[in-house]
Amino acid sequence: MTRYDVVVVGGGHNGLVCAAYLAKAGRSVLVLERRHVLGGAAVSEELYPGFTFSVASYVVSLFRPHIIRELDLARHGYHVIPMDCAFQPLHDGPGLARWTDYERTRREIAYFSRHDAEVYPEFSRVMTRMGQLAKVAIDHPPPVLGSLHPRDLRTMLRLRRAFRNLDPELQHLAVRLFTMSAADFLDLWFESPVLKGPLSASGIIGTFKGVRTPGTAYVLLHHYMGEIDGAFRSWGLSRGGTGSVSAACANAARAFGAEIRLSSPVAQVLLRNGRATGVVLDNGDEVEAKLVVSNLDPSSTLFGLVGKKHLPAATIKALSRYKYHGSSGKVNLALDSVPEFACRPGAGDHLRGDIAIAPDVGYLEQAYDEAKYGAFSRRPFINAVIPSLTDPSVAPPGKHVLSCFVQYAPYHLSEGAWEEQRDAFGDAVVDTLSEYAPGLREKILFRQVLTPWDLEQQFGLTEGNIFHGELSLEQLFFQRPTADLAHYRTPIRNLWLCGSGTHPGGGIMGASGELAAKAVLRSRHA
Repeated sequence: MTRYDVVVVGGGHNGLVCAAYLAKAGRSVLVLERRHVLGGAAVSEELYPGFTFSVASYVVSLFRPHIIRELDLARHGYHVIPMDCAFQPLHDGPGLARWTDYERTRREIAYFSRHDAEVYPEFSRVMTRMGQLAKVAIDHPPPVLGSLHPRDLRTMLRLRRAFRNLDPELQHLAVRLFTMSAADFLDLWFESPVLKGPLSASGIIGTFKGVRTPGTAYVLLHHYMGEIDGAFRSWGLSRGGTGSVSAACANAARAFGAEIRLSSPVAQVLLRNGRATGVVLDNGDEVEAKLVVSNLDPSSTLFGLVGKKHLPAATIKALSRYKYHGSSGKVNLALDSVPEFACRPGAGDHLRGDIAIAPDVGYLEQAYDEAKYGAFSRRPFINAVIPSLTDPSVAPPGKHVLSCFVQYAPYHLSEGAWEEQRDAFGDAVVDTLSEYAPGLREKILFRQVLTPWDLEQQFGLTEGNIFHGELSLEQLFFQRPTADLAHYRTPIRNLWLCGSGTHPGGGIMGASGELAAKAVLRSRHA
C-alpha cells in the first residue's frame, strides 16, 4: 500500500486547486473523486449526442487571477470567453441590454429612465470600489479574532487600511451595502423597476432569501465583483463548458505530481487515537495518509465521513445551526435552433451573454413568497445562457445549448417529493421562458431538470445548496462555516476542509482550495 502525504476527498475545482498547490510544494497527493468525471458542480457532460452541458455551475468570473498565474492554468487549458451583454427580455418594449460599452448601455437605460442612465456609471464605479474592498478579504485567510499572531494582525491591518482608503461617503455606503437588502440598496440609486429587477436578482442567487431581505446587498456585491484577464466586474463562459476549468486544475495538479482517481467514493475518514490517518473507500479499501483534506461541505465531512460520536459537543451544536437552505435548480436544454425573443427578434449580440427573467422587484418577491411556504416558483427568476453562440464546440452546427439557473426551488417541499414534482418544475421554467420566447418548446430536443434533491444526490451538495451553505453575513469570513472551523482545520487532528463551505465561500473561485492548501503548508503537521 502506498502511503501519501495528503489525500484530498472530492475532485471539485477547490479540491483540485488544493491538490495542485500541495503537489507543487512537494507533497505526495492523491485525489479521490466518487463520480466518473471530475469537477464536482463545475462539470461538463455530454448528456445528449453532440451536446456538451455545463450541468450545474455555468458561468465563470470569480476565479482568482493569482491562482491562474501561480498554477499556470492557461497552459493547462483554462480559457474563458468574456460575455459582452446582460439582457432582460420584457413583454412590452425592446427589453433592456446592458453592455460592456457604457455609452451603449446608457442609451438602453435611458429608454426607461434618463435619471438612471446618468447614475448608472457612478453606481458601477462605486461597486467597483466596494468590490476591491471585498477582494482584500476574499484573497486572504480570515483572521483569528483576538489573536496577536503577526499573520492575523497583518490581515486586520490590511482590512483596516482598505476601509480607511475609502472616502468617508463610501465608508458609510459600505456599511449599508453589508447590511441592507439588495432592493433597498438599489432604491438609493435608481427609479426604474426594469433596471432594479435584474440588478437585485444578483443579491439572491443561491440563497433562500428575497430581494428585500437584509444582507442580500452583499450577495449582490459578491456577484458584481468578477474579474477576467484583469477586467473587473466581468463574467464569462469557459470554452468547452465549466468542466474545462476543473480539467485545467486537474492537469496542473497532475503536472506537479498529484494522482487522481475517479469512481472512488470515500465512505469514512480513518481515525486512530482521535487523529485522521487516511480514508476508507466504499469497497473497503484503505488509503493511508499523513493528512486528509475534504472538499465536501462541512456537514458531509464531519457528520458523514467522521461521525458525531467523534466530535466535540460545541462543534456539533455550531455546525447543526449552519444553514444550507437549498433554493435553486437547473434546467438544461438541447435546442434545434436558437431561441428568439419577441421583444428583440433574431440571434443578435444580446443573446451572447446572460439572459435574466426578472422584470421587476415585485416579480422576484412574489417568486420568493411561493418558496417560503414550500412550493417552487411557478414563474421563477431565471438566469440563462446560450454558450453555443460563442463556443460552437458545445453543440452541433446550427444547434444550441440553453442553460438555465432557476430560483426558487426549496429543498423542503410542503407537498409531495421532488421526484414527483421534477417534471412540473421543468414545465414551469419552459412555460415562463416561452412567454418571452414563443416557440421555444417546439425547439427542444432534450431536457434535463435538476432539482435541489437531484443536486444533493448527484453532486453531494447538502440540501442542493450550490455554495456549500448560504452566503449570509453570519456565515461569512471568520464565521464560515462556524467560528471554530473558520480556518480550514477541524477538531480532528490532521483533517482539514477546503470546499466552498469555508472562507471565502461559493462560486467557481478556487480561493477556498488555495487558502486551505497554504494553511496546511504553514502548519507543523504538513
